[in-house]
Amino acid sequence: MSIVGMDQILARALHGGYAVGYFEAWDPYSLEATIEAAEELSSPAIVGFGAVGVDQEWLNRWGIIEQARLAHDLAERSTVPTAVLLNEAATFEQIVQGMVHGCNAVMLDSSELPYEDHVCHTRRVADVAHAAGATIEAEIGRLADARDADSKSSKTDPDQAAELAARTGTDALAVSVGNVHQLLNRGSEIDLDLLERIHQAVRVPLVIHGGSGFPTSAVAAAIECGVAKFNVGTVIRRAFLDGMCEAAAALPDDPVGHRYLGCRNPDDVLARGKARMKAEVLRLTKIYGSAGRAARW
Repeated sequence: MSIVGMDQILARALHGGYAVGYFEAWDPYSLEATIEAAEELSSPAIVGFGAVGVDQEWLNRWGIIEQARLAHDLAERSTVPTAVLLNEAATFEQIVQGMVHGCNAVMLDSSELPYEDHVCHTRRVADVAHAAGATIEAEIGRLADARDADSKSSKTDPDQAAELAARTGTDALAVSVGNVHQLLNRGSEIDLDLLERIHQAVRVPLVIHGGSGFPTSAVAAAIECGVAKFNVGTVIRRAFLDGMCEAAAALPDDPVGHRYLGCRNPDDVLARGKARMKAEVLRLTKIYGSAGRAARW
């Protein structure tokens, strides 16, 4: 299956009454975990990586190029429809670099700028992305961060969301309706009434960031309110880390590196992390309702 546009994946999800997970990766093991889970469940996939929380000097010199090329290469060989996303890029230059090297979907993290500046930057990204045949995701509103006591949320205003979508031509819109970044072990309090009002005002697919803490009980209702994509990072990173730590704790006193690191056999510490992450991706994919949808592509 060749790479497909994220706009196509989201349009089908919106029409079909399900959502697709974007499970943020950071290396070959995590990218493979996402694609393998999608293939196992015959689900469309959105793979990629993000720029937030990453060393920017490394990202600009090495990271975007190597990760975009790797994600694109794996997506090309996937057996399910797959898009490649550069999520929450810090600069316009990173957006361009990502598209040049394999990303066919991009998002600029500019929502904390003054509104008019945010619109201007988003429109610039949309113009360049659409000219290159790529999908753009924008964001309106601000999420709180569960790891930062001083962070504050700002819920999405439906009228402002509609205006931003119209002025920028964005293909998808991430919203703030009580969802929280980096939230584990408890669910966020989702304002479904607000989400429905946004859905009525905005005709592009909606996106939920902070998917790790999004309550399972609210997923179906959110999908009915136009959500076609959930972004998940924290819970799958934690799963990967737990798998690695469990494997590392069982190492012999004098481990041989070739056997336990990078060989991809059952003793590989990273492979144990990948397996734990894949199990979480499989679980969430079923919750979002995208399992089996690739077969109807």
